[in-house]
Amino acid sequence: MSSSSEPRNPSIFSYVNTKQIKILIAAGLGLPVFILTYLLLLQPLGRLAVSSEQCQLKKWSLSPTSSSAKSTTKRRQVLVTRPHITCCEGDTSCLDNQIWGENEAIKDQKGLINSINQSLKYLQTPQASRAYQDYPVPGITRAKVIASLERFKELVQKSKSAKELNAAVQNEFVLYQSIGHDQKGGVLFTSYFEPVYEASRVPTAEFRYPIYRKPPDLKSWPRPHPKRIDLEGADGLQASKGKLRGLEIFWFRDRLEPYMMQIQGSARLKLTDGTETTVGYAASIAQNYKSIGKALADDGKLPLEGMTMPKILAYFHKYPQQLNVYIPRDPSFVFFGENHGVGATGSTQVTLTTDRSIATDKSLMPPGALALIRAHLPFPNSQGQMEHRIVSRYVLDQDAGGAIKGAGRVDYFVGAGKVAGERAGVTVGHGQLFYLILKSQK
Repeated sequence: MSSSSEPRNPSIFSYVNTKQIKILIAAGLGLPVFILTYLLLLQPLGRLAVSSEQCQLKKWSLSPTSSSAKSTTKRRQVLVTRPHITCCEGDTSCLDNQIWGENEAIKDQKGLINSINQSLKYLQTPQASRAYQDYPVPGITRAKVIASLERFKELVQKSKSAKELNAAVQNEFVLYQSIGHDQKGGVLFTSYFEPVYEASRVPTAEFRYPIYRKPPDLKSWPRPHPKRIDLEGADGLQASKGKLRGLEIFWFRDRLEPYMMQIQGSARLKLTDGTETTVGYAASIAQNYKSIGKALADDGKLPLEGMTMPKILAYFHKYPQQLNVYIPRDPSFVFFGENHGVGATGSTQVTLTTDRSIATDKSLMPPGALALIRAHLPFPNSQGQMEHRIVSRYVLDQDAGGAIKGAGRVDYFVGAGKVAGERAGVTVGHGQLFYLILKSQK
């Protein structure tokens, strides 16, 4: 991956104070994420609820006793064990119905199994062995994660329904819940996707804006690393005069496209010679991402009220010269490698799976592990419009992101293309994150 990727109430500021606004914007989410977060938080519970408030919130939150749990070290434990959540009557959102297509538009049992296999592949690598050497949560080891994935795959293959799988999981697995950003299990969810762009292997008058491969001497660059503006100039066309000379791999028409690729971490490319290929994250400089959406609001270029991602993009298409002002304000910079058709790849170096891969803070969460998320996520309906539903999904923790920090953040991979981009643009809300570890054998 990737960095993180990221709707309308005239009375929004009647309920939100200035301090709260500053906190959410300062989190680096960008304006579309911050606004949508507010709208989700401000909606009456009844509009989001799938059953009673008890089922909606309280049963899924950590108790004060659990959330205050500490590890044997001085470091606060970010994952704590808890009882499984029982489904309330009529609340099917606590089950992963997508696996068998039960009341769902998508049936993706094969996709889930493939994602499990990708994690098992990663867990056999030296990278995984190093990641788990000092993992701080008691009870979660590489061997236990491997055993958990193997057993869960067996259960998915032999279960006939979401309800049957849920019962087996409750019987055989221990649930570890993230303490979240509030010590009660609250997690902020966003989504990312794989865009599709036209590109050229050679520069032309039409295709002028490049992306770059990883510099072979990147590890020896002195710190602090140069910022984006130092590498490519204010107009994005000066890199051939400096450190990135000769590292160009593809060129694009629109300067926004390579920049959006750096935010998403990968892309599918339709080339001018009629062929197609893919590119993915290779490395990045040691500079923190800063939102250009926040910069637009700070400068009063767009009103905060009613802000959407299409409006931000429309602003830059109307005033393309402003890209030379705002893109340089983000000092971060990402390098790519050509993957020759292989889809988006996570920090675990395995291919990501639509609706089954997540990104978390890998300094805290177990890489490659099986997780269960409960979140308010968008899905296209039969008319092609986005509808948000509270769902539970079994996912694999296979990625990281520059903006995904702390126990209260998850980025959810929604696939490639236009519809995926539309989903990613409106995915933001609060939910919970759990990891599933097989019970010790007696």
